[in-house]
Amino acid sequence: MDPAVLREDMVAGLEHESKGCLESETVSVAMRSVSREVFVPDGQNAYTDRSFERLGTRVLAPSTVARLLEPLAPEPGDSVLVVGAGVGYTAAVLAEIVGPEQVHAVDITRRLVTEARRNLSDTGHEAVLVDRRDGADGLPEYAPYDRILLEAAAVRPPRALLDQLAADGRLVMPLGTGEQSIATVDHDGAVTRLGGCAFEPMLVEGEQADTVERNRTRREERERARRAERRRRGWEQDWIDWEESQSG
Repeated sequence: MDPAVLREDMVAGLEHESKGCLESETVSVAMRSVSREVFVPDGQNAYTDRSFERLGTRVLAPSTVARLLEPLAPEPGDSVLVVGAGVGYTAAVLAEIVGPEQVHAVDITRRLVTEARRNLSDTGHEAVLVDRRDGADGLPEYAPYDRILLEAAAVRPPRALLDQLAADGRLVMPLGTGEQSIATVDHDGAVTRLGGCAFEPMLVEGEQADTVERNRTRREERERARRAERRRRGWEQDWIDWEESQSG
């Protein structure tokens, strides 16, 4: 079937009251314009409302993209930062709204940066800047941003991202760990929680999918060190107790 027809059906489904996740005409037009089949591993199912795994990351379902972009409310000409670029689909939709030169994206995983650049080029959005960075640090070289979209969960809004927001800017992110909600955050840190969600946590250096040992994260290493320290102290204590019992 013609991909344009599939895109039309996909967006119509998101606008239907049964889902009610897409109301903005601006976002609707943009999602109708981006060839989603370029960004997903299974092009035949690109327009179903489901997520896909790709290179160790999740390609968000169309309804999830809509739920993020609705509160973000980008406008033509806005400067936008996407943190967690993934394969580049959300950045492409934003580029349709604000202009490719106005979209900047970062991802901590190098091969995802390469993939996003390739996909964006294939869909005519090669002017989107995609860089390999730790997302919590943002991209200060091009700040301030009118809109920042964080596509990974965090316990609190990263301070660097708030610092890179324009005075009247807006950050949208999944907020929380076990129980998450999509939230909007202003430059001063004021939070408005919206509906519940389930996102992967924000990665730190050493956790990205293309590291040699994915599971040996910095947090795990710290925990191992603490456990080793406790074991060492316990052994020393047992040795001291044994010596004291012998001398008695």
